[in-house]
Amino acid sequence: MAERTNSNMLFANFNQDFSCISIGTKRGYSITNCDPFGRVYTMNDGARGIVEMLFCTSLIALVGAADQPQSSPRKLQIVNTKRQSMICELLFPSSILAVKLNRKTLVIVLENEIYIYDISNMRLLHVIETTPNPEAICALSPSADSSYLAYPSPVPSPAALASSSSTSTSPAPSSPPTQTGDVLLFSTRSLTVANVIQAHKSPISFLSINSTGTLLATSSDKGTVIRVWSVPGAEKLYQFRRGTREARIYSISFNLVSTLLAVSSAHDTVHVFKLGGRGSGTGKGTGSASPPESLDGRDSVTSNTGEGGYEAFIEKKKGGGSGMSSNLRKKSMQVTKSLTSSVGGYLPNSLTEMWEPARDFASLRLPSSGARTIVALSGTMPHVMVLSSEGYFYLYSIDLENGGECSLLKQYRCVLSFVLCGLLDCN
Repeated sequence: MAERTNSNMLFANFNQDFSCISIGTKRGYSITNCDPFGRVYTMNDGARGIVEMLFCTSLIALVGAADQPQSSPRKLQIVNTKRQSMICELLFPSSILAVKLNRKTLVIVLENEIYIYDISNMRLLHVIETTPNPEAICALSPSADSSYLAYPSPVPSPAALASSSSTSTSPAPSSPPTQTGDVLLFSTRSLTVANVIQAHKSPISFLSINSTGTLLATSSDKGTVIRVWSVPGAEKLYQFRRGTREARIYSISFNLVSTLLAVSSAHDTVHVFKLGGRGSGTGKGTGSASPPESLDGRDSVTSNTGEGGYEAFIEKKKGGGSGMSSNLRKKSMQVTKSLTSSVGGYLPNSLTEMWEPARDFASLRLPSSGARTIVALSGTMPHVMVLSSEGYFYLYSIDLENGGECSLLKQYRCVLSFVLCGLLDCN
C-alpha cells in the first residue's frame, strides 16, 4: 500500500524536548507549539525539506528540498528567527538527508558521510565516512554533556567477525562494506569511537537516544523487537516485542525521564513500553530464555572493551601508541575496519543472554491508515503525540497506572492544501 502524504508537507518533526513541532512545506516552514497547540512562527521563503529546531530557542537549521524551484538540498542554513537573520550557510557535496543538534554539536548526515560541527562557532570538528545510508539512520544525544552519535556500523564488529571466521576456512571475497545489525557509538566530545553494539542480526532500521544520553533504543528491518542499551557501556537493558509480524519502524522515542518508550510503525499503530525504575541506564532486564529466531536477530552480545572504548583498548595492546588516536579523528570507517582486523583475537569472551521480549504497556491505533508517523511523549502531561505524513497531529491520553488502549483527546490538521499550517481543532 502506498504511503499516504499531504502533497504540501515535505518535513515534520518534534524538537528535542517534544514541546514544539517544526514543519517544512513547498512554500516555507513553521513552528507550532504542542501545548497549547498553536502556530507560533511562519516563514514563506521557499521549499524546505528539513527544518530542525534547537530545543525552544530561536536557532533553526534549514535545508532546501529536492525537485523544487529555487531550492537546494545541498545547502544548510542556520537562522535566528527572533532576529530574522542568517547566521551561516554551508554547501555540501551531496544532498543533506538529516540534521541533528544539541547545545554544543551540529551533525549533518549525507548518504556516505557524517559531518560534525561545533555549534558555537560552526567549526568543522570531524568527518565520518559511512556505508551508503540513504535513510539517514542516525541518532544524536540531546544532552551536550553526554553527547554520543549512534549510526549503523560500516563493518561487523570484531566479535561478530571472529565468530563468523571460526566457522569458515576460506577468506571472504572482497566486496564493498554493507550495513549490518551493529551500531557504532561515537563520542562527539572526544571525537573517538566509544563502543560497537551487536544490536541485531538484520540491518538497523531506527536509532534513538534518550534525553540524558545514557540509553540507546534500536530496531532492525524486521521491526518485531526493540532493544534498549546502556550508553556508552553497550549493556542490553531491555528487550520489547512490538509484534509478531514484520513491520517498518517509523520512529522510536523516549519520554524525558526515560520511563517510557514509544514506537510507531507501518502497521498504523503506536506501542508504548514501560522501562520501570531503570531509566538511568544502570539496571538489567529479566526474562526467560527463548530461541534466537523468535527474538528477531542476534542474541544479546555486545563488544565491550572497557573504559575508553576501542581506542584505549587497542592502544593498551600496542603499548600506548598514539597512532590509533589520530586515525580515529580522521576516518571512522577506516578505524572500524582497522579494529576488525586488529583486535579479533584479543576480545573478551562474549556473554549471551536470551530473554523473552516484554509486551507493550499501552498502545493505540491511528484513525487513518497508510501514513508515515512520528511519535513523542509529552514532558508535562500523560500524553502520546503523533505526527502523520497526511498533515495531522493526534493527541492521546495514556493511563500511567494501568496502560491499555490510549484515548484520542484531540486531532488537529497542521497543513492544508495551499495554506501553510492552517490549524483546525477537529473535535
